[in-house]
Amino acid sequence: MEDYPCEVIRNFSIIAHIDHGKSTLADRYVKQLLLTNTITKKDKGLNQQVLDKLKVERERGITVKAQTASMFHEKDGTNYLLNLIDTPGHVDFSWEVARSLAACQGALLLVDASQGVQAQSISVFHVAREKGLTIIPVLNKIDLPAAQPEIVALQMQSTFGLDPSDVIQISAKTGKGVEKVLQAIVNRIPPPVGDPSAPLKGFLFDSSYDRYRGVISLMSIQGGVLRKGDKIASCHTRKKYEVTELGIMHPEEVPTDCLRPGQVGFVACSMKESGEAHIGDTFHRVGQLVEPMPGFKPAKAMASVYAGIYPVDSSDFLKLEESIKRLSLTDRSVEVTRETSSALGQGCRLGFLGTLHMDVFRQRLEDEYDANVIITAPTVPYQIVHRDGKTSLISNPTEFPDPSEFASGGRVRAVLEPIVKASIIVPEKYFSAMMDLCFEHRGTDLDWQPMEAPGQADGGEAMSNRVFMSVTLPLAEIVTGFFDKLKSRSSGFASFDYEDAGYQKGDLRKMTFLLNHKPVDALALIVHAKAVDETGRYWVEKLFKIIPRQLFEVPIQAAVGNTIIARRTLSALRADVTAGLYGGHYERKLKHLQNQKESKRKMKRVGRIDLPQEAFFDLLSSK
Repeated sequence: MEDYPCEVIRNFSIIAHIDHGKSTLADRYVKQLLLTNTITKKDKGLNQQVLDKLKVERERGITVKAQTASMFHEKDGTNYLLNLIDTPGHVDFSWEVARSLAACQGALLLVDASQGVQAQSISVFHVAREKGLTIIPVLNKIDLPAAQPEIVALQMQSTFGLDPSDVIQISAKTGKGVEKVLQAIVNRIPPPVGDPSAPLKGFLFDSSYDRYRGVISLMSIQGGVLRKGDKIASCHTRKKYEVTELGIMHPEEVPTDCLRPGQVGFVACSMKESGEAHIGDTFHRVGQLVEPMPGFKPAKAMASVYAGIYPVDSSDFLKLEESIKRLSLTDRSVEVTRETSSALGQGCRLGFLGTLHMDVFRQRLEDEYDANVIITAPTVPYQIVHRDGKTSLISNPTEFPDPSEFASGGRVRAVLEPIVKASIIVPEKYFSAMMDLCFEHRGTDLDWQPMEAPGQADGGEAMSNRVFMSVTLPLAEIVTGFFDKLKSRSSGFASFDYEDAGYQKGDLRKMTFLLNHKPVDALALIVHAKAVDETGRYWVEKLFKIIPRQLFEVPIQAAVGNTIIARRTLSALRADVTAGLYGGHYERKLKHLQNQKESKRKMKRVGRIDLPQEAFFDLLSSK
């Protein structure tokens, strides 16, 4: 590592909208640089995806966790060390992008030549620009028949202010033009700055958990030299550690003797708890205090979607809880608390960054820990404003105030719901449908402007006459099926991105569901006043189809406070009590039927409806 001073190091990331080819390009570089032994030829044939290591990533074709790879590249007789970070593209994982860019000096802005600039392209561009990164525009997928690189280059000029002559046209799939990108990385991206003789300063930008070695930190060395056996300390927690192992990601862990300024690598230092690894923290050698990196703030709760997770078999709770704890060690953004439901038993309340994040976490639980779970309907956090001026945050519908608490003299003044500023890019022919969709989901402050670049009018349907829309939406409206409707109504051409916009007052109600006049807490929902009737009828109909029939009549009701919104009655199973009677007076049969009727009336009065776990699973997993 001593042969690679700052002058020959380039730290860069690949940023783009989802499915624009980031991981394909990253894997192309990792595999193409075989002459530097990044991976063996044997490994190349075994797995087409090198950096996407999780099973869920390979099955879904998405990147969930940012991955780092150090590669060696020779240009004009000089050996360069290229540190690449492949980032996720979905909006749920935008925090991964932000923290990865903090360790870079440049970024490849990748845009699909057949789809053009999309919502997340704009979002990640501004994140990179705010951090002062050198941006290299790259047009990918030029080998596709629908590709229109000249038109998209003009789009990038009008949207980002980039010179079309600086745009590099490539095909990550076929390898065409990728060498030009490597040359641009070396020529355009500035090298990191650092002094090997200065006191050690290491910037922590990511971490993972290994059950044998504890927390594995990814660090960017800003100054000094870090060696195995060094004693280091955190500027934030003041805790001290001894470096037991360090090296580079190549793309797997490769131990080295040291890490020098500008270099990026992994550090194992017997850190036991993942909570001790604060993203953005600065590490220094014990006894040599340094100025912490600017802009560090302790991590706050980032969850925007909450859901309860319960085992299908109640006896598996302890195993499930242990699995969740282990998995959350590798995913710092997940919030975990215990909770108990009278219907589902013991479980955990988890907070996620979005519904895709929730679904990925569930799949990882099933794939990696063989868990069989039930997930309740997702909800968002609400702020309750009390009359004494205090505020509280709730994420479970069962904690939502009753209607009586909103009345004069009650303890609650208002309920605030989270809102987001959404960006939608869509062809003009679908603009009307997108407006209708936004207003159906309580959209406000809708604004729009055309995105058409010069000469773009003759483009394909995916790009011609596109419109950029911005709208304020309640977060609760976009976590349940909004994205599916967006894609359906735009024939798949619309792209969507959003960012947090605070809280606003909302007219909300808690809806409970009653089986035989007894509430089922696991099914409680928080809905807007305008959607109460529709939501109540929908869920009652769903329950009616799934709940097994009982020996007595079961009313299924949706209620808001003391008002019944919707009802269906599940008829009783009726045994033929007269089957064994042959002949005789008809009053004999009447007596048996009357006794049966009285018994069912008594059962209805004292009977309990125990919903089987399978019924909950069908109810909450079916769309």
